[in-house]
Amino acid sequence: MPLWETKAEIAKDAVPAVEEFLAEGEDGRFMVLEDRIAGRAWVAGYFEDREAAEHDWPELLSRLPAEAAVQPGTLRELADEDWRDSYKAHFHAWRSGRLHWVPVWQRDTHPVAEGEVVIWLDPGLAFGTGNHETTRLCCERLVAYAAERERLAPVPAGAARPERVIDAGCGSGILALSAHRLGFRAVEGFDNDPEAVRVSIENAALNGLGDAVHFAVADLVQGLEGRQADLVLANIQADVLMAFAGRLLAAVAPGGWLVLSGILAGERDTVQAAFASRAPGWACESRILGEWSDVVLRRPA
Repeated sequence: MPLWETKAEIAKDAVPAVEEFLAEGEDGRFMVLEDRIAGRAWVAGYFEDREAAEHDWPELLSRLPAEAAVQPGTLRELADEDWRDSYKAHFHAWRSGRLHWVPVWQRDTHPVAEGEVVIWLDPGLAFGTGNHETTRLCCERLVAYAAERERLAPVPAGAARPERVIDAGCGSGILALSAHRLGFRAVEGFDNDPEAVRVSIENAALNGLGDAVHFAVADLVQGLEGRQADLVLANIQADVLMAFAGRLLAAVAPGGWLVLSGILAGERDTVQAAFASRAPGWACESRILGEWSDVVLRRPA
């Protein structure tokens, strides 16, 4: 089915502010595209019909932060192949440790060594492809957690790891699916957006995982109520993380990790302080990647 693409150039320095604005709106039709080599950026929208594009696009542009300095935009119809090709230009394979995230069209050409694992991604199905810094920060922490657990409590090759994993605000599901690929079998993901859960289930099928990971529609209250996990991942905007700090911390089992992302680098100290004040005795660290940061808390055993 053809789609309609809207696209307008924005100031490169305004990318963090525009990304934060779009994240707050939680509308998967809109995204920021960057060409870091050329130093240019755009805000883009994808719609199922022209009427929606012509109605919703101007309204979005009128609400963008002033520093975006939006240039005149374009509207064009995309055939199926154009839609896919428009994503290929911005989506590239990458890896962390033994985990690879690879576009599905590279399935036959991407080399994978013995002992390494792959998540195949189709950007036409996903809100997130792992190319964004917030997702990479989470994924790299997930890989580090898996490596630490294997060092401390190794399991036979191919055996399931006993630790439980929760992906809070799962989006496209790729963090939860990555946890399964790394050997964790007790994995749950939830999101308050039914469309995100649908996409997560599609990505599970794309990777041959079927019902291996349980995805559900739930907010942070419903998704965490009565649950604890050894690893809790939450790639959500900073104000939401802080508002639900108590529930997120309570969901971490003794000896477990809480990995927070979706945090602008300038917000890192505020978020870290908010969580550290509620978790005395927990180890706390963070890392910056580009304009974004994570915060990781480790509960004492």
